Amino acid sequence: MIDEHRLPWVVKRLGCRAEYWPRPVPPKNGGEAAAAEDEQLDRYLHLFMLDRGILMTPFHNMALMAPQTTAADVDRHTAVFREAVESLVR
Repeated sequence: MIDEHRLPWVVKRLGCRAEYWPRPVPPKNGGEAAAAEDEQLDRYLHLFMLDRGILMTPFHNMALMAPQTTAADVDRHTAVFREAVESLVR
């Protein structure tokens, strides 16, 4: 959905986590990560997801997947994240 709407965002995956960055390339260091933060966007995404039963980590736009996470859980997260993105580009 990020590509579909041509948003200049990247998704970084590391093990069980997926982090959404509102920038065209992943940050290379802490300074770039701090500069990429968008407080209003972070709040919006966290509340949008939480209102629909999806908890993102409180300190990043990050989803953590536990070993007990099912494919249906991941699909639900993706569907709600799609809704969030689409609400931003309307």
